[in-house]
Amino acid sequence: MSDFDAIDSLLDSVGPQTDLPDPDTRRTLREQAHLSKAQVARALGVSPSTVSAWETGRDPAGEVRAKYAYLLDGLSAKLTTDTTPGTEPAAKPTTLPPLQDAPAPTEPEHEDEPGQGDEPGRWGEFEHGDEVETLTTPQPCVLCGQPAGQRVEGFAQHLNPAECQNSTAETQPPPATDRHAPASKPPEHAKGPARRAFQEPPGPENLIHAAVAEALAAHQGDMEAATAALLKKAIPDAMRLLDETRKGARYDVIAHPWIPDILKKQTSRGADRIWEARPKWTRAELPPGVHEVTALDINGAYLSALKTHLPIGQLEHTTGMPHDRRRAGVHLITPPPWEHGAVLPNPIGERDEPGPLWVTEPTLRLLLRLSGPKYGLCEAPEVHESYTSGATENLLEKFRITLKDARDTAIAAHDTVTLEYVKAMYAKFVSTMGESNYNRELYRPDWMHIIRSQAFANLWTKALKAHDEGLTVVRAMGTDELHVIGDWRRVFPEGRGVTEVKVKDLYTAGTDTTGEER
Repeated sequence: MSDFDAIDSLLDSVGPQTDLPDPDTRRTLREQAHLSKAQVARALGVSPSTVSAWETGRDPAGEVRAKYAYLLDGLSAKLTTDTTPGTEPAAKPTTLPPLQDAPAPTEPEHEDEPGQGDEPGRWGEFEHGDEVETLTTPQPCVLCGQPAGQRVEGFAQHLNPAECQNSTAETQPPPATDRHAPASKPPEHAKGPARRAFQEPPGPENLIHAAVAEALAAHQGDMEAATAALLKKAIPDAMRLLDETRKGARYDVIAHPWIPDILKKQTSRGADRIWEARPKWTRAELPPGVHEVTALDINGAYLSALKTHLPIGQLEHTTGMPHDRRRAGVHLITPPPWEHGAVLPNPIGERDEPGPLWVTEPTLRLLLRLSGPKYGLCEAPEVHESYTSGATENLLEKFRITLKDARDTAIAAHDTVTLEYVKAMYAKFVSTMGESNYNRELYRPDWMHIIRSQAFANLWTKALKAHDEGLTVVRAMGTDELHVIGDWRRVFPEGRGVTEVKVKDLYTAGTDTTGEER
């Protein structure tokens, strides 16, 4: 067999590649068929965020690619058939008002002030309980027939009740007055917008409660077996919860964007080039005497870290630019010298080598804050280049609050099954959103590094607070371990909530009068 015959044989062994239209055409076909992302996702066995990724540039692979191509081919054929001569085309509005673009994400003016979220949506404080999509081309409202720029559960309709009612009043002729005619039921569109689209949703927390109840029922109340089953499905359940909490959100999440090489593993078993600033510090010298040291456990460290500045879109490269608080990502910096290592850990963690390194947004913001006039603990870092995107601190806020509330409820009810399930959901969500075979729906290694670094920055901030309040900081480790000497209860509230700490261990350390170490 010649070399070319071998190549031909290899090519013959490769199955035919299923062609897909471009992403804009995929979205157009779905919208023209009046299908929501959720409907398509259910049919294909994926999540709505995956469908969003396919419509913004990502291509599916394997069997799901063939199914998606089959769906798109069917939609294209059906829509073409519906508009061929001899068929009655669907009525279309003659004039289409332009859609208003959503405002760009804004940065809170004071990043240290909690609770500052995104701006209200298009209709102010109105919250949508059902999946709401913005249409690229307005379609007739299912309620009044006038052009509408949004779709709810697969049906185009106005989200502003007044707008829809006004349109109905203008287009609907007055009813004939016949005193002898029997009273008739008013048409559905005369009642105003569909009430179901404006009702308060049951809440994504129901997904958590339903999963726990189902697991307990499937295992006849065996809590250990139910917990084991729930832990195995924590990743897909977390992704489903994320989709539920993103309904009606202002920003479309790009689940599989282009990623620079610095965020890719250098070897199959190696790591990428991002430095997360993980604390691993122990005080070299203690004050004279023997001391009782309390090892404090920081509750829900990764859960709290979900509130952090995350890049929304694809990362863009810049060089020589000052830090932009409206953006977030990863940065190549030369960190400043740290001269307080005797009493506080270095904010960038313990490094073996000096020089520039790639850090995440939380690490850079922490260094910039510490170099400012409020603290003055170090010089400002030198930023050489960055990969960033427009960002918001509240991208995962509803997801975080839902998990936090479920965690609080489980603790109050001594519900260990739900508690372990919730902990697994947020921990595995963070750990598998990078290069992981366990989560194919979300590929954001930049988010993974940023969330982890935020947890480390939060721990470092607690160490600084303890030091400023007169406690002796003995050790800071990982995301959730802080060892101190002194009356820590006047500094930190004790409990199991995410804003509280609990005692992990007690031990003695130091040197007694005989010079013997403890």
